[in-house]
Amino acid sequence: MSIVAGHPSELVGAIGHSATGDWFTIDQARIQAFADATEDWQWIHLDPERAASGPFGATIAHGYLTLSLLPRLTEGLLQVDGAAMVVNYGLDKVRFLQPVTAGSRVRAVTEVTSAEGGAQGWRVGMRTTVEIEDSERPALVAETVALFIPA
Repeated sequence: MSIVAGHPSELVGAIGHSATGDWFTIDQARIQAFADATEDWQWIHLDPERAASGPFGATIAHGYLTLSLLPRLTEGLLQVDGAAMVVNYGLDKVRFLQPVTAGSRVRAVTEVTSAEGGAQGWRVGMRTTVEIEDSERPALVAETVALFIPA
């Protein structure tokens, strides 16, 4: 279920509310594409044979790959009418808590933590936890800020 607001100013009333996204698979092809895009070719990401006997038992997604998927993982979780656009304003804190092995499914749980109006629009703070299916520990927790610019 999504968090819905008729206008960015209504997000004040959404503080403390959360929404959960759908499961999404992070496969080896995506890990390879991210490695190629960032030129981070560590064996723990790309060599399944060597990684099988490594510390995680399989290749793992780059932490920054998982973080970069936040827009995809949170898509539709916060629906705000009356916004001309929404832009990333920044990150206040990110913690990578557990690696995501290739083939794992992840999903986002996003909670609105703050909403403050200003000259540019509404700055909305969110705490997003990326869960790993069948794991008690999440992959990461990120405190993000988005700027909702009213129409």
